[in-house]
Amino acid sequence: MKKTISITLFIFLISSSSYGEDDVLCLKGLKNSLTDSSGRLRSWSFPNSSSSSICNLIGVSCWNAKESRIISLQLQSMQLSGQIPESLKLCRSLQSLDLSDNDFSGSIPSEICSWLPYLVALDLSGNKLAGSIPSQIVDCKFLNSVALSDNKLTGPIPSQLTRLDRLRRLSLSNNDLSGSIPSGLSRFGEDGFTGNGGLCGKPLSNCGEFDGKNLTIIIIAGVIGAFGSLCVGFAMFWWFFSGRKKNGYGAGKSKDDSDWVGLLRSHKLVLVTLFQKPIVKIKLADLISATNGFDSENVLVSSRTGVSYKAVLADGSALEVKRLSYGYELGEKQFRSEMNRLGQIRHPNLVPLLGYCVVEDERLLVYKHMANGTLYSKLQQCHVGLDWPARVRIGVGAARGLAWLHLGSYMHQYISSNVILLDDDFDARVVDYGLEKLVSSNESSFSNGELGYVAPECSSTMVASLSGDVYGFGIVLLEIVTGQKPILINNGEDGSLVDWVSKHLSNGRSKDAIDRSIIGKGYDEEIMQFLRIACSCVVSRPKERPLMIQVYESLKNLGDQHGLFSEHISDEFPLIFNKQEH
Repeated sequence: MKKTISITLFIFLISSSSYGEDDVLCLKGLKNSLTDSSGRLRSWSFPNSSSSSICNLIGVSCWNAKESRIISLQLQSMQLSGQIPESLKLCRSLQSLDLSDNDFSGSIPSEICSWLPYLVALDLSGNKLAGSIPSQIVDCKFLNSVALSDNKLTGPIPSQLTRLDRLRRLSLSNNDLSGSIPSGLSRFGEDGFTGNGGLCGKPLSNCGEFDGKNLTIIIIAGVIGAFGSLCVGFAMFWWFFSGRKKNGYGAGKSKDDSDWVGLLRSHKLVLVTLFQKPIVKIKLADLISATNGFDSENVLVSSRTGVSYKAVLADGSALEVKRLSYGYELGEKQFRSEMNRLGQIRHPNLVPLLGYCVVEDERLLVYKHMANGTLYSKLQQCHVGLDWPARVRIGVGAARGLAWLHLGSYMHQYISSNVILLDDDFDARVVDYGLEKLVSSNESSFSNGELGYVAPECSSTMVASLSGDVYGFGIVLLEIVTGQKPILINNGEDGSLVDWVSKHLSNGRSKDAIDRSIIGKGYDEEIMQFLRIACSCVVSRPKERPLMIQVYESLKNLGDQHGLFSEHISDEFPLIFNKQEH
């Protein structure tokens, strides 16, 4: 039975002046209840209990310049001590809380998720917290990242953590945890659990001890298993070379694309599932015809998530059909559920998902077609319509769409100039959002990003993050201002766009990094401000990067300040997400 629930993810959608006052009380309570041995919070002042200045306090970030509602508290490495204060419940809009590398003691409050129900990132690592991990943490349903390492936590890991569907990072290392690791958490890797002498189970050692007899049995079984595996290996080797052409697959890892269209043709009467009922039902045969049999001439873009084709239907309307990359692990039921969820997302700066089609192992997504193609193609293949005002407008629109996703706890993971499409009016629309569950999970999270856009820390943490999205978007902004590709070749050596820009800036030749088609046309100062915003997104330390809402506000203020927009871009942060639960 399906039950549709409309939820408002952001409480500041309710217009009430009390929220700003509550945030002031939250910070006051925080300052008064903690021991501040280094005096880092002495600069926190609250004249006349005003909420207008709290956004400028050290470690405090607000939703935007016009809203005094706190989105992030970054109080790491401030030599703060005491217990986690109850006054945090007054910062109810908070999405990111970082109290790492301090001297907090006591336990993690079991009420923390009722205090802060919209948390996306929680970092309490490097403190002296004791007691158990509260099972109520599952109530923070939007959590993407949880870091509780290097504390004195005891007891088992709550099995409820496996129900946090959005969780991408979990670090519980170097505590005194014990018991079996819940099976659903093994995906976070050994580094997330090491340093807990009482923990066992994947990805650590197996639980339980073996006596000599059992060990002998295991050794014998291992020998038999190895022999069996060898036989299976020869069988697979023979099957790979003798059956690959016949079956169209190679070792179960990749498809032989020579016959995938033929597979679709054999199911041409299958109906395409659309989220809004059309006047005439669309069959798979219509998509095959509209793409001329998925001819390579109709390819719009190819990326890690798949290949997109332009489809022109018989009535002249145009769609974009994406064939997802092979390797996903979601079953058909889970895939359809995920599609229904993504199909509810609507925003003026996102490309709407219109429908999908499933045929055996093939997954096709149907999007609205954007007439002016990708930002990448416009920057690299032609400059028509991309004067400086147009580029700023594109940057603002793309930032607006991505910031909205982040405020709804959605990471993108595949940010590039190829996923920023331009409509008839050259307004930016972001596509490929929400595909992390649909594309191959056989690769590590960081490698799912597009080449040239992956944040440097991802190679070590192996975890995608919102700050990783910000880094990738920073590369896009650098492309806009320089006209260069994210990976470029200088003197025969590979180099990144970040290094290339940094070299010009350090040598005092910043103007040499600007696209020649836009420099010297009356916008040079604005261009340099835009470049500084881009550079702030690609700093090496993730915690020093701005939030996407801050990037958006900076870009929009730049455009508004200099009158670069022909019409007003209204703000509706936040919009409402509709979520379907099954």
